[in-house]
Amino acid sequence: MKPVVLKMGGRLLQDRAALDALLAVCANIKQRRPVVLVHGGGDQVDQWLAKFGFNTEKIDGQRVSPAEQMPVITGALDGAVNAEMVSRAILAGLNPVGLNLSAGNSCQFSVNNKLGAVGIAKPAEPTLLNLLLEQGFTPVFSSIGIGAEGQLLNVNADLAAAAICQLVKGQLVLLTDVPGILDAQMQLIPTLSTAQAAELVTQGVIKGGMKVKLDAALETAAALQSNIVVAGWQNPEDLQNLMQDKPVGTCIMY
Repeated sequence: MKPVVLKMGGRLLQDRAALDALLAVCANIKQRRPVVLVHGGGDQVDQWLAKFGFNTEKIDGQRVSPAEQMPVITGALDGAVNAEMVSRAILAGLNPVGLNLSAGNSCQFSVNNKLGAVGIAKPAEPTLLNLLLEQGFTPVFSSIGIGAEGQLLNVNADLAAAAICQLVKGQLVLLTDVPGILDAQMQLIPTLSTAQAAELVTQGVIKGGMKVKLDAALETAAALQSNIVVAGWQNPEDLQNLMQDKPVGTCIMY
């Protein structure tokens, strides 16, 4: 069966009980199909930058990452957060391997100069990832990459998960702090077509970080000709239900 690629965000990673419950579900899923985890860590990055005296700026839901901030951002994401993720995944029995997006040339990057040292990830070489999955490991990717000139790059974690999912032709699930994509009345939208998504963006209903998540989902849905789910992380059983083809969150139709 095709791998499940699960994107986890910073707030989930700070709720250890919720994270452990979700990883327990992942361990259950892994008995039947491979699992790949991709994490962000925006809240943790904010905390680290503040400690080092840096300001945080975002444009259209994406972090501005000046080159001088990249050692701190990398330390937070590829160091502290990734190590914490791996440690919790070990306890869940997932046999994890911590990686960044450039490991084994998994992704290659162009640079979004408007945002500084920010990479736009594209799937590249699947050999390492496929080998790890075949051997029963659970890859745990941070959203840090390395550019063509050897420079550290920060990558939006939703877009990173999209690239990794395209690399392994998997099933993408983007976890978020709300139940899914919400309409103007803050009600869950169960299904969303490309045309409906474009209309909600034009109306300003979907914007900022959720628009980035939507862009990642639409790109992957088109590339793999498969539906993508955006769902909340607060109820771990939702992930189990999703694996049983039950409706959860927002299903973005290709």
